Amino acid sequence: MAETAKDAPHRSVWLEGKARRRGRGGGQPSGLDRTRITQVTVRLLDAEGLAKFSMRRLAAELNVTAMSVYWYVDTKDDLLELALDAAFEGLELPDPARHDEDWRDQLRALARAYRGLLVRHPWLSPLAGTFLNIGPNNLAFSRTVQQVIRRTGLPTHGLAAAISSVFQFVYGFGTIEGHFIARSTAVGLTPDEYFRESLATVTEAPQAADVIRESEDIMAARGGDTVEEMWERDFAYALDLLIAGIEAMTQRSRQTP
Repeated sequence: MAETAKDAPHRSVWLEGKARRRGRGGGQPSGLDRTRITQVTVRLLDAEGLAKFSMRRLAAELNVTAMSVYWYVDTKDDLLELALDAAFEGLELPDPARHDEDWRDQLRALARAYRGLLVRHPWLSPLAGTFLNIGPNNLAFSRTVQQVIRRTGLPTHGLAAAISSVFQFVYGFGTIEGHFIARSTAVGLTPDEYFRESLATVTEAPQAADVIRESEDIMAARGGDTVEEMWERDFAYALDLLIAGIEAMTQRSRQTP
């Protein structure tokens, strides 16, 4: 069966290299450029979420017609892909060439930067799995990650798995954290209030009683007076576990004849 246009994979805006369409909205709108449109898109996504975003809503925020926006981008997907890369702009990346800095500290810095990104922009996680992510800011982040992982001493065949183990963990952790905060904000509660209400609801459910009872010691040992503190302790410890695993695998590869 021939592939239809609807079923065809989205072609990255970073690969197209084509001129912006003309004629759909008349002449080029004054006061607009792709950078400004992308910045406002990020701001709207942060404020209202992915589900509520539309080209019409964006145009209203820019005080132009929707057709004016299409002078700069051909589709909504193109704009979302631009916004996805723009979110990575400004991340503080370690310098892998600085061998006076330990790779472990650099890896922790990258993991925390990515976690912060996912928490600040809850809309980013679903888009990260939708597009190729080959914009300049994301490529700079990815290149730094690869260079830091190479410094671990792992054999080449283990590098991709090490990257996945760390950053897919961060992706999951940051996605849940970001969505939890967004949800609590949406219902007018702080994360701590939302956590307490959620825990109280679960505790009242008979089918959850055994699980809650069995996890009492885990929750007590988790520590932290706030949700933020609990997340921080969990994240730091989990990241240490992953780094310890990388160290162990590196040592094992050196001992293998």
